Amino acid sequence: MSLRISKEEIMQRQKLFMEKIKENQVEGAVLFKDTDIFYLTGFKFTSTERPIALIFDEKGKTTIFVPLLEKGYAQVNANVDKVFAYPEYPGLKHPMQYLKEEIEGLGLHEKNVGIDSDGYSSPFGYRGPKLSEVISFKGLTNIYSIVEEMRFIKSSKEIELIKISCEWGVHAHKLLQQYSKPGVSEIEVATRATSDATLDMTNTLGSEYVPHGSPAFAEFRGQVGPMSAYPHVTTQNLILKQGYNLVTSAAADVWGYHSELERTMFVKEVSSEQERFFNFMYEAQEIAFKNIKPGKTHASVDEEVQRYIDENNLRKYAPHHTGHNIGLMMHEAPFLDLGDETVLEEGMILTIEPGLFVEGLGGFRHSDTVVVTESGIEMLTNYPRDLESLIC
Repeated sequence: MSLRISKEEIMQRQKLFMEKIKENQVEGAVLFKDTDIFYLTGFKFTSTERPIALIFDEKGKTTIFVPLLEKGYAQVNANVDKVFAYPEYPGLKHPMQYLKEEIEGLGLHEKNVGIDSDGYSSPFGYRGPKLSEVISFKGLTNIYSIVEEMRFIKSSKEIELIKISCEWGVHAHKLLQQYSKPGVSEIEVATRATSDATLDMTNTLGSEYVPHGSPAFAEFRGQVGPMSAYPHVTTQNLILKQGYNLVTSAAADVWGYHSELERTMFVKEVSSEQERFFNFMYEAQEIAFKNIKPGKTHASVDEEVQRYIDENNLRKYAPHHTGHNIGLMMHEAPFLDLGDETVLEEGMILTIEPGLFVEGLGGFRHSDTVVVTESGIEMLTNYPRDLESLIC
């Protein structure tokens, strides 16, 4: 079993990309977004202060523009026609000047060129001019969303990789639940579960397995006891106590592809108030599951969930939408949100995670990864959802 996207599929993506930009009267492209470059080339890298770009000429020939220190890595891993390496950033000659020379050497400055952004950016301290400031193009067209939209519907191989991700996320979560006991710190539980699951995963899958991210992991992210009422809190180094509810997160990266499994668990015992909010959350997720069908919109699913929330006077506890697509990024468009009218299609992979967050009590959220099928959904994160199974 191959645990990667084949060169043939990547080359087909490049061909489709060229077809799509030509539909927009675009004759070539310069892309800076790391996820989209990986999707189109198989070259996984970390965006630092050193600019990286992917160039398509008018015939679809590809050039990956990288710093010298990435040259050998790109030559081995990037499915492109050419690797162009510049010395260093910022260098005596700025990398954007090297990019200008390469683009003009391809004659693209005389074309209408598609760009996903007007230059490179990075949180690692990069500074440099816009692409339009160093090159006088015949025309520039924003094609930011084209590759993103290509990623909406997953191929059979992508679905297979995400299913494997889900399987190992489930394994990691089982260990997290097993190790969750009163008196133990969240860091100790998460570290032990993540370490054990990672070793199990790598030993089982063998040398064929390349994560391109974090292997199997499970954690609380600080959502322990009353702190679980904050959806995106960070690790707090809290001690698990009897009666606490826990909101968990587990997943595994498989050749860059992600999944998401979250559960609301309870340490030893559950109060009547905790049970009440758990049941509300459970039913909200059930409503979402039942309303996902090809041809309906993402917004329509969230609309049904939000109606249930309002009917039960839960609005002040529900700060976010029902879910999102997932794949090469943990959060991808489209979103199960009232404002997103994107039509659901077979092959989309979504996370379903309506949540309720009660300050002073805790958070209540399950998240499951599902794939849209001809008749509804297939559940990919096969982990118990009922209350009794989640008391640890």
